[in-house]
Amino acid sequence: MMETAALFFQLFLTFLIIGAFTFGGGYAVMSLIHSEIVLKYGWISESTFTDIIAISQVTPGPVGLNCSTYVGYEVLKQAGAGEFISVLGSFTSSFAIVLPSFLIMLTIVKFYSKFHENSMFKSVMDSLKPAVAGMIAAAAFSLMFNYSIGPDGPQLELIRDTFAGWKSWAVFGAVVAAYLFAKMGPITLLLLGGLAGILIF
Repeated sequence: MMETAALFFQLFLTFLIIGAFTFGGGYAVMSLIHSEIVLKYGWISESTFTDIIAISQVTPGPVGLNCSTYVGYEVLKQAGAGEFISVLGSFTSSFAIVLPSFLIMLTIVKFYSKFHENSMFKSVMDSLKPAVAGMIAAAAFSLMFNYSIGPDGPQLELIRDTFAGWKSWAVFGAVVAAYLFAKMGPITLLLLGGLAGILIF
């Protein structure tokens, strides 16, 4: 029992540290989890960790959180714990990895509610809005085109895998029109786009 309690504490502390020092999104956290769980403590094998990454990528939600949930379960399971204790391991690692970002965001929200009417704060936020919109547009552009600078100047080439023929353009146009004119939400558009892919392709 004491060994299980110590493992729970170590699992919580490990994922708390991982959550506090992860910058750059879900895929950045993978190297930290691998370094701590596989290399440092040897709780799971390389092959098991590879399987965890694969499952984390195909299940809904942030890949880092999915991975921590699975790791928490697997670590307790391999330590000989029962099903219920292993599930508690999942909750422990998941809670620990989101706790630092939750506390940081809570602090930011408190500052926001206090200073959102401040003219300097509003100026900063107003300048960030177009920057975020530009980053999203740049991401969409990079999914549609390959951009390079060759001997004849800038080269722009459509990515054929993204728009494979007129059917892809038709789906793209329909989604844009539905968003602009029918005011459909993103989730509805994703579901309809997936359904269109099944029927058309």
